[in-house]
Amino acid sequence: MDDDGYRMIFKGVRDGKPYPEHGLSLRDWSKIPPRQLRLDEIVTTTKVLELDRLLSEDSTFYGDLFPHAVHYRGVVYLEDGLHRAVRAALRNRTVLHARVFDYDLLGA
Repeated sequence: MDDDGYRMIFKGVRDGKPYPEHGLSLRDWSKIPPRQLRLDEIVTTTKVLELDRLLSEDSTFYGDLFPHAVHYRGVVYLEDGLHRAVRAALRNRTVLHARVFDYDLLGA
């Protein structure tokens, strides 16, 4: 896979969040209804995936069932749940259900 090979799955891969800290708690996230996101429209905020999280059957036992994403300046960044997104891609799925916090609605 060449340097742009990730583009077959995601729009982009970066290391770090380009948006300000939002301060949302797990309870705050749980109030955001999940919606479908196309994998090829998501930019990840980490370049590293822990293989044990990808392979673990109970990786959703603790925490939220849905990944967390942030819409910022017209781009959707996957903040949490990279293992779920990769699992979806490995199952030939093109969409992922995630909770999306929209900074753009706040005028940030």
